[in-house]
Amino acid sequence: MKKIYYILILILAVSCIEPFDIGQEVGDSQNILVVQATLTNELKRHQILITRSLDLESVNKLGIPPYDPNTPMRPIDTLITYEQNANVSIVDNLGNSYSFAEAEPGLYISISEFAAQNGIEYTLTIDTQDGDSYRSRPEGFTSTAVLENVYAERNSNDLGDEGLTLYVDSKGNDTGAKYYRYTYDETYKIIAPEWKPEDFKLTNYDPCALPEITYDLEIIERDESEGKVCYNTVGSTEIIQGSTVDFQENAIAHFPIRFINRNNFIITHRYSILVRQYVQTQDAYSYYQALNDFSASESIFSDVQPGFLNGNIDILGDGEKNVLGYFEVASVNEKRIFFNYEDFFPNEPLPDYPVACFVTSPPLEHISYCFTGDPGPLCPLSIVESVSAGGLIAYYGLNDENIGVCPGPYLVTYRACGDCTELGESEVPEFWIE
Repeated sequence: MKKIYYILILILAVSCIEPFDIGQEVGDSQNILVVQATLTNELKRHQILITRSLDLESVNKLGIPPYDPNTPMRPIDTLITYEQNANVSIVDNLGNSYSFAEAEPGLYISISEFAAQNGIEYTLTIDTQDGDSYRSRPEGFTSTAVLENVYAERNSNDLGDEGLTLYVDSKGNDTGAKYYRYTYDETYKIIAPEWKPEDFKLTNYDPCALPEITYDLEIIERDESEGKVCYNTVGSTEIIQGSTVDFQENAIAHFPIRFINRNNFIITHRYSILVRQYVQTQDAYSYYQALNDFSASESIFSDVQPGFLNGNIDILGDGEKNVLGYFEVASVNEKRIFFNYEDFFPNEPLPDYPVACFVTSPPLEHISYCFTGDPGPLCPLSIVESVSAGGLIAYYGLNDENIGVCPGPYLVTYRACGDCTELGESEVPEFWIE
């Protein structure tokens, strides 16, 4: 049997994509279904993501390097195969059925709002368009816990890097709440350092016109709401778990969930984190723990493979096909905090902006793309070309001092320096507090 090592993409929490690698010796035509499904006691429309595995042979053809535990994985979201046109539902042991509709490829959202109830068991059912049927084992929750506190402390990590560690304190409401999983969404404020109240507007551009290109370039006014202050939200990308099994008291105290280097620009101005705490069953805890071990393994692509990771979802009537994923039912509790950089580093230099913001002056125009004569001196990309391409430059001012290798009439900077929408969204989040 030929070995094909699969890179599997699994969504571990809503709006939080977490890449991981796992190996298995399987047949050439094997195409593993990957399911992410967490049902909580929140009254909402729940989401389930269903994808297919991507085999290593396909990855190599596309030039994506094998997994390196010391190097961040390249984004391969565009390569994911989403499982479409499936019939998805959750059924409880009281006979209630909750149907899901496909909102976008591979993403199924419950048609109505509902919440998992303590002591009730739920079963996930998936019928794919190719005729396969998948069922989970019945799952439920019986324990809850209170996420009492989320807070940050200035300290250093094990590598000696100074920064902030974010901690949680939690206490179980009963003796059964012993296993925990944490996810978070962090939102941070971005201020464009070189924002100007003017910008370029290009119209009627013909780069191939002869004998010279044609275009209309205006300097227009812009509102402060356009790219001066932005916000970006990023979800956690790791499996974070804690347990009180060996503790005398059923409580977690001073448990670290995130370290942020003091030079990380996300805390430059104002930062917020929403921490979500899931009370897991022992089986769910063990599954995610094994999943984390797989993702951290340095020998995933070696000849010694760790074997398939068994979840609680099976295919009916076909023992040759596998499925990866775990249908989890859990109680959840969440808490949000805000802080500013100066709260922990008063009167100290702010972290550097993620883009080097220097000012230059490229030529205004370029020769026609259809000109066949001598192109003349080699110059940087023209302002007209950069504006046409979008996302490259922002207006800075007039070039009164004639700077630049092939100076033009205007000074420019990188787009992200003058327009923070390159790094976030200008709309203020509903939950944001200054």
